[in-house]
Amino acid sequence: MKKIVMRQYQDIINKARERTAGLSLPSEGWLKTMRKALGMSGSQLARRLGVSRSQIAQSERNELSGAVTLRTLQNAAEAMGGRLVYPLVPAGKIETLIAKRAREKAQQLVSRANVHMALESQTLDTKSRDFEIRRLEQELLNTMPSDFWDDA
Repeated sequence: MKKIVMRQYQDIINKARERTAGLSLPSEGWLKTMRKALGMSGSQLARRLGVSRSQIAQSERNELSGAVTLRTLQNAAEAMGGRLVYPLVPAGKIETLIAKRAREKAQQLVSRANVHMALESQTLDTKSRDFEIRRLEQELLNTMPSDFWDDA
């Protein structure tokens, strides 16, 4: 059941990623770009929101610096007849991100075990080490332990 639910979440993220591919923050920010696309002045948006023109300018600057709040973006979007959309999407497919993490985690675990084995002069040769990394990687992908995203 856990796998089914996780797969449903992955599908949601992958669809959001596909729909937002190539989408990036305009140089002036979304607030100012939408306002200008509508032919709306900062003063007109301020009146619609019941705030000062300087607050609009500050919100537009805050968006570019990353200091704007979601509530401010949502209110401004609605005042301009739009809606706020803020998906969090991975750079690649979510499955690729998970597989990469499984590989990293497997490499960490094997390296740590290899250090202990070296103390007893029982280190793995390259072929055995690579096999163990692949085996652990598959095990991690299948079980997704609770410490999957913790560093080893």
